[in-house]
Amino acid sequence: MLAYPDIDPVAVWLGPLPIRWYGLAYLSGFLALWLLGRYRTRRSELWQPDDLSDLIFYGVIGVIVGGRLGYVLFYQPAYYLSHPLEILAINQGGMAFHGGLLGVLGAFLWFARKRGWSFFEVADFVAPLVPPGLGAGRIANFINNELWGRVSDLPWAMIPPGESLGRHPSQLYQAGLEGGLLFLILWIYSARPRPPMAVSGLFLLCYGLFRMTVEFFRAPDAHIGYLAFGWVTLGQLLSLPMVIGGGALIYWAYGHKEHGPAE
Repeated sequence: MLAYPDIDPVAVWLGPLPIRWYGLAYLSGFLALWLLGRYRTRRSELWQPDDLSDLIFYGVIGVIVGGRLGYVLFYQPAYYLSHPLEILAINQGGMAFHGGLLGVLGAFLWFARKRGWSFFEVADFVAPLVPPGLGAGRIANFINNELWGRVSDLPWAMIPPGESLGRHPSQLYQAGLEGGLLFLILWIYSARPRPPMAVSGLFLLCYGLFRMTVEFFRAPDAHIGYLAFGWVTLGQLLSLPMVIGGGALIYWAYGHKEHGPAE
């Protein structure tokens, strides 16, 4: 087994102000999105750098608000109902990807309407830019000593602080799949013109499959546990609509290619 490095969740102190790795992960994700997006705007007839900057502004709001409310509503509604002020304590962790996705989709829709574009002109452009931020967030989970996997005696299992048994480093599994492999798939796939909805559909399909796979190794939230059959988790149930929806978008996209390629 491997020893957990037990990294301080505070990256640096600026006087009395702690700068946490969790916040730096989000910052690096948006920075990667901006840099990769700038590259894509040079290959697009529709997008300009100012459009990307405006979208990131809306996206930051959407992912933070949606991610936090998703965690509150999906995972610990009773606790936050009793401690409502802690809803604002996002620096302590507690963000749900599925809630963040809904927040971002809302931001995309708002942005598209302001520009007079279709929703998928925005979503297909942005989808390949998202995985690096997802990977950074999972690495932050690892540093925060949260979201560990199930008990394991594999050589790369780690013993979390305060425990005696090894566990799957499922945060790193997710970082590799959601941040690494998903990025490669989408970046390569979107390098050529694709029909509208296809890139967004592939993002939903692959993320949902990757998340459902990792859930077999990730320990469920203690206050929720398994929902059925001793292995079905809430994360899998929330990911299933993504798999179905992503597959449906791809099927619809290639059944209606006369609408033209996506940017």
